[in-house]
Amino acid sequence: MAVEPRTLRGGFAAAAIALLLAGCAGPIAQSSFDDVNAITKAKTGRQSAWISNDEAADKARSRVETLLAQPLTVDDAVEIAMLNNRALQVDLSELGLAAADLAQAYRLPNPGFSFKRLESAGVVDIERKFTLSVVDVLFMPLRIDIEQNRLTVAKLNTANAVLRIAAETRRAYYRAIAAGQVADYVMQVREATAASAELARRMARVGNFNTLDFAREQAFHADATAQAGVARRAATSEREKLTRLLGLWGPNTAFKLPPRLPDLPAQPVDVADVEATTVRDRLDIKAGRAAIDSLATSLGLTRATGFVNVLDASYIRETGGGARSTGYEISLEIPIFDWGDAKVARAEYLYQQAAHRLAGTAVNARSEAREAYINYRTALDLAIAYRDEVVPLRTRISEEMQLRYNGMLSSVFELLIDAQAQIRSVIAAIDAQRDFWIADTDLQFVTIADAGMSAGGGLRLAGADASGD
Repeated sequence: MAVEPRTLRGGFAAAAIALLLAGCAGPIAQSSFDDVNAITKAKTGRQSAWISNDEAADKARSRVETLLAQPLTVDDAVEIAMLNNRALQVDLSELGLAAADLAQAYRLPNPGFSFKRLESAGVVDIERKFTLSVVDVLFMPLRIDIEQNRLTVAKLNTANAVLRIAAETRRAYYRAIAAGQVADYVMQVREATAASAELARRMARVGNFNTLDFAREQAFHADATAQAGVARRAATSEREKLTRLLGLWGPNTAFKLPPRLPDLPAQPVDVADVEATTVRDRLDIKAGRAAIDSLATSLGLTRATGFVNVLDASYIRETGGGARSTGYEISLEIPIFDWGDAKVARAEYLYQQAAHRLAGTAVNARSEAREAYINYRTALDLAIAYRDEVVPLRTRISEEMQLRYNGMLSSVFELLIDAQAQIRSVIAAIDAQRDFWIADTDLQFVTIADAGMSAGGGLRLAGADASGD
């Protein structure tokens, strides 16, 4: 279809205004990252960084070095991961891709130009043609809406990726500290058993220790030595997992961690309706809703353009034999074999797929929230039980057993059995405390509610609004 220039005047004007408002991909991408950073900072209290140039890289590196200069808190570890994790930078780059697509949607389609020269019997005919896709111009606002929705989805998905890295870092942080705490305790046990084994050796040499008791002392020391090696290996492994999440290498891997896990909170978090909070605030659910909006807009475009596949406007000017003529040409694809129904059906199936995916995400989110809250309360109760009951009772029993052994009322075998039970209780108490802080992190991540920072460095859920569906 060929159209005179004044016919397209309104479309050109609207497109020109949109182009001026949109700018280029760079500002759109930066604005999108600022939105993501606002979301993640509200959840974590720390800022992330998009390493898109040398200046941003230098600024992030300087901040990381400042944080590494002191023993890491859990929030410091999260911030380092948000600044330095390379996998996260890959996710952030998705914003740039979505911003570029939106910037492209604001661009007018490039016109086509053709030139033809024919000569016959000394007469020269010259034809010049300018072509523009009218369909692309007419549906430009709808395409912009589609890309804006897709950018919204990309921002929510990216924010979710940032928070996921933050949650993984928190878990790895607590595991690394707990593994180091266990390793230090087992090393202390090993040193104590070494001293006891040496004393048993001396007593056996002078005939004050029988062979069986001496063998038990030596076996206890050998077991403690083996456990110390296993614990040290586990501590190294957990620390390296944290190091990878922090994106550190070289001298920076010598960062310092606290010697023990944080104390348990005085009171548990109370969420009025964890399901409603989760469905209302989870970013993956918001992203699913935005994706459905985008597909709904896209479905409208597919239906509108399904019949007319190609519609071009051409302005023609011909010169030949001293005469000059102008006109226009219509180029229209005739839908004989392809009526566009397959494209429309595909778009509808994509919409249905997204709707079912969102419904499934919401169902899973509710279940995950219930499970996370139950795990949180159970882990806290268990950690408190070990702290206030199990470990104190084991300590008291060990003291009584030592007194009985000193009074020759119990054997070395009974003393060693009790010592092993006490060691297991202390390690289990550390593990229970670690599991609580991991459950605390899981609860925060599956709900992703508006929160403030707790004294222990964790997020704290705001009062839940039961109106969320």
